[in-house]
Amino acid sequence: MAAGMIRHIPIGGGVEIACAVTGEGPPLVLMHGAEADHTQYAALTAHLATRFTCLAYDQRDSGQTRNPEAPYGIEALADDAAALIAGLGYQRAHVFGSSLGSVIAQALAVRHPGRIDRLVLSAAIRIGQGIAEINPEAAETLARLRADPAANAAQIARFFYPEAHLAAHPELARRFAGGTRTPAQRARRNALVPEAPRLPLGGITAPTLVLAQAEDRLVPPAHTLAIAREIPGARTLLLEGLGHVGTIQAPERIAAAITPFLLDTSRERTG
Repeated sequence: MAAGMIRHIPIGGGVEIACAVTGEGPPLVLMHGAEADHTQYAALTAHLATRFTCLAYDQRDSGQTRNPEAPYGIEALADDAAALIAGLGYQRAHVFGSSLGSVIAQALAVRHPGRIDRLVLSAAIRIGQGIAEINPEAAETLARLRADPAANAAQIARFFYPEAHLAAHPELARRFAGGTRTPAQRARRNALVPEAPRLPLGGITAPTLVLAQAEDRLVPPAHTLAIAREIPGARTLLLEGLGHVGTIQAPERIAAAITPFLLDTSRERTG
């Protein structure tokens, strides 16, 4: 498959998923965050494509994916991911989900366990809990700042990247200035985490790695690491110096952290 080739996969119900396919090897599905699209993983795939076929796709109301102007929830997005894996011709795949992507990945692991080989949850939010519950101060501040994202993009970005990294890469703030989503699209996306069902995680069968970023100002690292206690045999790793979007801040470190785990062919889950 050519590097970065965009495939458009119709999965029914008027949904057509756009997916960038890059690399060779076992399939690895990459699930982006709430305010992103598949390009969140452009730098990460550069570090993974020699070992994996990276499948970075756009969720509903994101990027090039097309979907009806109708409400949907986390479980529908998990079903979309399962249909995408099948639509690309795979029985199962590794799955990496960051932030909102981690919530979708949890739902996928519960609803479609046969579609996941190994699971990585990064900067993860426990499904059924929202930022207002786990970090109320950040939620209150962000709600105020997002009333005018164009004016407050630099302040919003501080919840996603460490100050030093933003000073060196001020262009990252532009990602939070409102983007190309319509108000209706943003409303549907913003409702996903607060309205997600609190699914039980104890039945997840995929070997799981939970990654927390020590400088994450949005999702407290302790919250992310606690998710591992609910998943039998899940492993944990705390990455020092990284903020919420470690996949953009230091993609080489994320790749180094997950590659040995994903290449482990045993099914034993070691705590």
